[in-house]
Amino acid sequence: MNAKPTLQIDDARVIVTRWDFAPGADTGHHVHGHDYVVVPLTTGTLRLEEPGGVRDVQLQAGVSYARPAGVAHNVINANAFPFSFVEIELK
Repeated sequence: MNAKPTLQIDDARVIVTRWDFAPGADTGHHVHGHDYVVVPLTTGTLRLEEPGGVRDVQLQAGVSYARPAGVAHNVINANAFPFSFVEIELK
């Protein structure tokens, strides 16, 4: 089951996408081409399948984090409830 991306802004400076995950949904494996910031809208656990292995991360609604371009992973909703975040990619 795939997570649902909703493109909100794509201009000369940023790409803003809202991601909505049903329980167990994932993004599919991908590599980030831009530095990016994630703003969780839900509190819960996301499972990251990365080249070095699998890890679970705890996110809190409204507590943002940033990562550099080149991150490679699949993001999975490990919760028994829907999960959402906004991703802001910096061009």
